[in-house]
Amino acid sequence: MSDKAETRGPVTRRRRTTISNGSKWPDAGEKPSQPPAKAKTKEAFRHASNNGKVDGEMALSKLPSSPKKQRSVVEDFNERLSCHVLQESLLSSASGYSNYRGILNWCVVMLGLSNTRLFLENIIKYGILVDPIQVVSLFLKDPYSWPAACLIIVSNVFILAALYTERRLAVGTISKVTGLILHIFNLTSLLIFPAATVLTVTSMTPVGGVLSLGIYTVLFLKLYSYQDTNRWCREIRQAKAKRLTRSYSCPSVAQSNGSAVHPHVSYPGNLTHRDMYYFVFAPTLCYELNFPRSPRIRKRFLMRRLFEMLFFMQLLVGLIQQWMVPTIQNSMKPFQEMDFSRMVERLLKLAVPNHLIWLIFFYWFFHSSMNFVAELLQFGDREFYKDWWNSESVTYFWANWNIPVHKWCLRHFYKPVLRRGVNKFLAQTAVFLMSAFFHEYLMSIPLKMFRLWAFMGMMAQVPLAWFVGRFLNGNYANAAVWISLIIGQPVAVLMYVHDYYVIHHGSTT
Repeated sequence: MSDKAETRGPVTRRRRTTISNGSKWPDAGEKPSQPPAKAKTKEAFRHASNNGKVDGEMALSKLPSSPKKQRSVVEDFNERLSCHVLQESLLSSASGYSNYRGILNWCVVMLGLSNTRLFLENIIKYGILVDPIQVVSLFLKDPYSWPAACLIIVSNVFILAALYTERRLAVGTISKVTGLILHIFNLTSLLIFPAATVLTVTSMTPVGGVLSLGIYTVLFLKLYSYQDTNRWCREIRQAKAKRLTRSYSCPSVAQSNGSAVHPHVSYPGNLTHRDMYYFVFAPTLCYELNFPRSPRIRKRFLMRRLFEMLFFMQLLVGLIQQWMVPTIQNSMKPFQEMDFSRMVERLLKLAVPNHLIWLIFFYWFFHSSMNFVAELLQFGDREFYKDWWNSESVTYFWANWNIPVHKWCLRHFYKPVLRRGVNKFLAQTAVFLMSAFFHEYLMSIPLKMFRLWAFMGMMAQVPLAWFVGRFLNGNYANAAVWISLIIGQPVAVLMYVHDYYVIHHGSTT
C-alpha cells in the first residue's frame, strides 16, 4: 500500500508540472507525452494554411479547435469547390447589362460595308455622275434676273416694317389695334408674297424656291416672336415696371458670361436696326432683349465648323447626284404603270439613301452651320438639338431634334393655347397641324404641285405618337421612332420627287 502511494505521488506531481509549465518532462531519459506533439501539429497546420500550401483533405483532417477559424477554413474550402452563382444571361433584360458599345461598332461596320457595296454597284452601273457645276447652274439658271436672290433681298421690306411698327407703338403714335392690324398684314404678306412669286415666275427653279421660301418661313417665325416679345414689354412698362430684365423675355436663361462686353439693354432701347438684324441672323427663332453672349470668337472652332460645312455640303450633293437621282429615274416606270409591288420596292430602296442624306443634313445644318453662325455672332446658347436618337416616344423626338423650333412652339403657340383653356392633347394636335402646314408650304409651292403628302405625313404623327406611347416602351418604342424616320416622312418627300419627275419628264422615258 505504501509502495503504491509512493509510486503514485511523483507521477501526480509530474502531471501537474507539465500542465502548469507546458514544458517537457524534467527527466532527460523519458519520452515526451502526447500534448506537446499535438501542439506541434497544430502549429504546423497553422503555418501551412497561412502560406496557402495545404490542400482540402489536409485542411479537413487538421481543422483548428477555434470555431471561428474552423468556419473560415470551411468557407475557403467551399469557395474552391463551387464556381456557380445565381445570375441571368448577359443579353437578358433582367441582367441589367447596358454596355453594347461593341455591338454598336459592329452595326456601324456592317452598315459601312453594305453601303460600300451599294456605292460600288452604283459606280459600276452608272459611272461617275458627280458634277458640282450642275449644282451651281441650278442657282444661276437665269444670271440676269436671279429670282431667288432678288426675292430674298426683298425680305428686308418686311423686316423694316416690323421694326418701324414697333417704334410707333413704343412712342404711342399708333394704337394697339392699329399696330396689331399692321403686324397681321405684314406677317400674312410674308407668306403670301413669296409663294405667289415662286408660282408665277417661270425662271424660278425648285431649289431656289425651296431656299427662298425656307428663309421667308424663318423670318415669319422670327418676326412673330419679335412682335410678341415687344408686346410683353409694353405691358410690363404699362404696369409701371422700371426695368425689363432678362427673366421677363426668357426666364430659362440666366445672366452669364459676356455681360461685361455686351451691355444690358432695356425696352424700348432695343428697337434699333442693329438689334433687329442681329436677331435676324442669330441662330434662334425666339426674340430676347439680351441674348447670352460668348466672351470671344474661337478661331479654331470657327475654322473647323467652316471645313465641316464645305465638306458635308459637297458630300450631300455627291450622294444626291450619284445615288438618288439614278434610282429616282429608274422608279418612274413602276409609278406610271401603278405596279404596287414594284412601287413599294422602289420606295424602300430610296428610303435608305434618303435617310442617310437626312442624317448628314442634320449634322451639317444643326451642328456645323448653326455653330458657325453662333460663333461668328458670339451667340451663347448652343443647344440646337438634344438626344433625339434615344427617343422612346414620337413627341420626344419632335421636341428634341430641332430645339429652336420647339422653343418657338412652346413659347408662342403651345403655352398661350393652354392658357386659353385648351387641353394638352388638342394643343399638341394644333402644334402638329401648324407644322404640317409649313411642311406642305415648303414642298408643294416650289414644286408647283399639290399632293398633300407632307401634310398627311405630319398629321400621321399624332396617331403614331398615341400608339407608341400606349403600347410600346423602351427599345421597342425607340425602334418604332427610327422606323417612322426611315420609311415615314422621307418617303413622303420622295413621293413628291417622283411625282415631279413623272409630271415634267414622264414623256421622255
